Amino acid sequence: MSNPSDVFECRWRPSRQLLAAYLIAQALALSSLALADIPSWSRLLGVSLCLAQAAWCLPRQILLSHPAAFRGVRRTAEGWQLWSARNGWQPVQLRPDSLALPQAIVLRFRLADGRWVRGVCIPRDALARDVHRRLRVRLKFSRRRWAAPE
Repeated sequence: MSNPSDVFECRWRPSRQLLAAYLIAQALALSSLALADIPSWSRLLGVSLCLAQAAWCLPRQILLSHPAAFRGVRRTAEGWQLWSARNGWQPVQLRPDSLALPQAIVLRFRLADGRWVRGVCIPRDALARDVHRRLRVRLKFSRRRWAAPE
């Protein structure tokens, strides 16, 4: 860990636990819309927004089937990078509000040429147990982890 030329790389797979949690949240949102005493136009709008959010979020964040979905992370001497099938390895600046918990890792980041802060969730079942632990350790103890990409 003290050697800055150490390279760490991992790629994750879709998580069944994250999919289950997402589907439960969607079911609760849709059932609350069905049970709410609101006009039918607002109920239809709410259901449409829930379905549009699912169409956007499922392939990019949960199922990882979209080419722009981030599926890998690596740390090199140049800094942190995220991988997607569309753009390959892209340098990112990790944000201080990233979390590295035993149940899930939440990476908050900004692309090198981007303005917006994004996030990716890596649940514990998306990686092998030892790789998930190594990534958590890297995130907690790496030097210059909040530095902008070079």
